[in-house]
Amino acid sequence: MIETFEELRGFYPAPKERSLKKELDHLDVHCSRFVALSPFVIVATSGKDGRLDASPRGGEPGFVRIADPGTLLLGDASGNNRLDTLANIMETGQIGMLFFVPGVDETLRVNGRASLSRDEGILRHFESDRLPPIVVAVIAVESAFLHCAKALMRSRLWAPASQIARSQLPTMGQMIKEQTGSSGLPESQEAMLARYAREI
Repeated sequence: MIETFEELRGFYPAPKERSLKKELDHLDVHCSRFVALSPFVIVATSGKDGRLDASPRGGEPGFVRIADPGTLLLGDASGNNRLDTLANIMETGQIGMLFFVPGVDETLRVNGRASLSRDEGILRHFESDRLPPIVVAVIAVESAFLHCAKALMRSRLWAPASQIARSQLPTMGQMIKEQTGSSGLPESQEAMLARYAREI
């Protein structure tokens, strides 16, 4: 087992200078453009017990608002109401975000501190949304940098040939029924999609 960072570092070459210098403490014009084009972000948080959580968030491109170069606004959205992300933000305030732009192999990593708000001035940023948020995560950017394309190139995530038929997996209703041991018929894929359409 590897027990120290020094031991780990010994297995790898030193990072290139530009890999270190590209990390910013704010959103520059390129990071801001990436956020504005992104319809999808993975949000990572941690609770006071040290448990980690990563959750997908999506919307129209630019659904994560830029208040200023040092501040992002992430409105909540209808979901399962577990509130894992929001509870973690309240407990530790730590947040990491990984932004994706369809067709682009690079990603944008943003780390910082988050708090929850219902301030009218902040909610006003989301007035045009069909379903305005109940609360908004206000993120103070501490670190922002563009991440290289290697992971998405390896996965061929955007390649049409990489797409698999939905039939390769059971329906969500079938999987949840088996996982929970619930009785009755599972929700059909068609019914689930119709329900989602009303909620997003």
